[in-house]
Amino acid sequence: MARLTLTTIKSFIRKNPNLYINNRANFDGMQDCVVYSDNSNFVPVKKPAENYDHKNKLGIDQAWFVLNSRDHFIEYEDGQFKGYEVYNCCGKFILAIKKGITQ
Repeated sequence: MARLTLTTIKSFIRKNPNLYINNRANFDGMQDCVVYSDNSNFVPVKKPAENYDHKNKLGIDQAWFVLNSRDHFIEYEDGQFKGYEVYNCCGKFILAIKKGITQ
């Protein structure tokens, strides 16, 4: 099995225009920690607003990559979706495509 890197994730994003995101946890400044969502589900990926398209988003709204080798990646697959789980100090989310759709 090949090592998963940020390059792997960037390639996955570039090759799959019909991505879905499941945002499992976000950093909450009021609690000063990462807070997990009770009811997360997959939604189609949207591009961030033009005035909020930060390089750490990689063009995906609700995603945040810390970069500099501080993101961790795990392959993800369930009955409906296949992709990658991304987690870091700012949260945890899954980028995936519907199963049966090839790259």
